Formats: sequence, C-alpha cells, structure tokens
Amino acid sequence: MSGEQPAKKETQIIAIYGKGGIGKSFTLSNLSYMMAQQGKKVLLIGCDPKSDTTSLLFGGRACPTIIDTSSRKKAAGETVSISDVCFKRDGVFAMELGGPEVGRGCGGRGIIHGFEILENLGFHEWDFDYVLLDFLGDVVCGGFGLPIARDLCQKVILVGANDLQSLYVVNNVCNAVEYFQRLGGNVGVAGLVINKDDATGEAQAFAEGAQIPVLASIPAEDEIRRKSANYEIIGYPGGSWAGLFEQLATNVAEAPPVMPQPLAHDELLGLFKSEDVGREVELVPATPEDMCAQGAIRKPSLEVVYDDV
Repeated sequence: MSGEQPAKKETQIIAIYGKGGIGKSFTLSNLSYMMAQQGKKVLLIGCDPKSDTTSLLFGGRACPTIIDTSSRKKAAGETVSISDVCFKRDGVFAMELGGPEVGRGCGGRGIIHGFEILENLGFHEWDFDYVLLDFLGDVVCGGFGLPIARDLCQKVILVGANDLQSLYVVNNVCNAVEYFQRLGGNVGVAGLVINKDDATGEAQAFAEGAQIPVLASIPAEDEIRRKSANYEIIGYPGGSWAGLFEQLATNVAEAPPVMPQPLAHDELLGLFKSEDVGREVELVPATPEDMCAQGAIRKPSLEVVYDDV
C-alpha cells in the first residue's frame, strides 16, 4: 500500500549478569565485536560503576561516562549529546553509565539516573539489532535489578564459573527473574556462559538443575587470560577463538527467554565436594554463658527495677 511505513525491526535488549571479576566485560566486548563483524548493529552499554566494560573494546582506553559528563555539562549550563558519550569501534557502538566514587552516592541510584539520561537521548528510538547491558550481579539494590524489574530487556545472560561464589550470584539472579515473572514480568533467562572453564563440571550441573541452557564454555586458557589482561579482542573472524564466539553469537540471538528454576541453597552447596564448602563442620549452638566473662551475673532481663522508697 502506498504511504505505508516500513516495519521497524525489533531490537533485542539483553542484560548480562555475574559476579564482579567473573568475565562479563570480557564476554560482552568479544561478543559485541563478533556480532558487528557478522553485520549486526550493536550497542554495548556498561552499567558497572567501575566503568570497565568498554575498556577491553577500546584497547584499554576509558570512555567518558554518562554520569560524569552529565554533571559537567549541567554545571556549564549545557546538555548532553550522543557524541559526548557514545563511541565506535569497527561497527560496535559503546558507552558507559558510570557511577559515584566510594562513599559519595548510591551506585544503584546512579544506574537509574543514567537510564533517565539515555531515555532523554532517545534510547527507545535508536535503531539497533542488539543492545547489550553489562550489570553487576552481586549488588542487589534496586538500580542493578532495573532491566529485570521494569522489563527493560527481553532476556538475561548469566556468566559463571565452576566456583561457589559465582554460581551463588547466578542463582540469585535466577531468583530475581523468577520473582518478577511471577509478578507479571516478561524477562527470562537465555542461558549461562561458563567462563574460565576448568572442566570440573559444577557450572554445567547448575545449568541442568536450573533448567537453563549453556550458551558457551570458555576454557581456562592462559592465552585468553593474557590477551584479556592486555585489552585484546579475541572474538574476531578468522582468529583462534572465532568459532567459539561465532557460536555464542548465534546462541545468544536464538535462545528464547525461559523461566529458570533456582536451586535451594543446600542444592547449590550440593554441587560441590563437602571439603570445598565445609559441609562436615558441625554447627554448635552458643549459650549466654559463652558470651560473658567468667563470674558475670546473669540477669533475667534488661528491665530496670527500682528499690522501694
């Protein structure tokens, strides 16, 4: 029909969660780079106050953050523009939200404020195939749960390894997804990326127990560790690790958002050998006498009783 507007493609907005230091930024920078080389239009947004998401993408260079830029522009009576905060490399668009320094504000509130600025810049009108959001999973305040709680993304990718702490965080995010789905939310889990995989199997067992797919298994190879530490991209066509990230890109694109089945804490501990998590240790109850010095008088209550006058 004449005058009919072309259908607008639907952008996949995907949030990645995991314990700090587990390799979220490494995974996303390489994933976004590979997607761009496959002809996709990709926006990478760092939502970690450390502002390290884009550092690997830009070879160790830091991006001006949205929060800092906004504060500086506001003080000068100016407004923030796209060119102030969004930068490109080989087809990948990237920006950092940023956050306050220690003791000078709430990181979660910074996330919320950052997204308000993004909305003012036209976030919902941008034309991308994929928007990838990098979130800390071991910070539980509201701002870091924003994509799940407010349906700002369609699905979540989890990053974990074969250790209890990272899988605890992954399980916690699964709990959040389940909770908000039961309240009517639509965000689901696309799957788990196992990083630093040493083949001991705990992360694979977690994925099976939580009924989520494994999207990729990135081995604990010294070459990967060394290149990541040197801010080098390894997810490029023709490279040694091209096949891994090409398959991850396909899996991320095609994986449907599913309702996870979080593990109970004892089930999570059960993935590990007893000597790894101290399950042989007995919990011995303490008594009031244990808490006081020898000879202390035990009082029945803290009530003040006055002598008769």
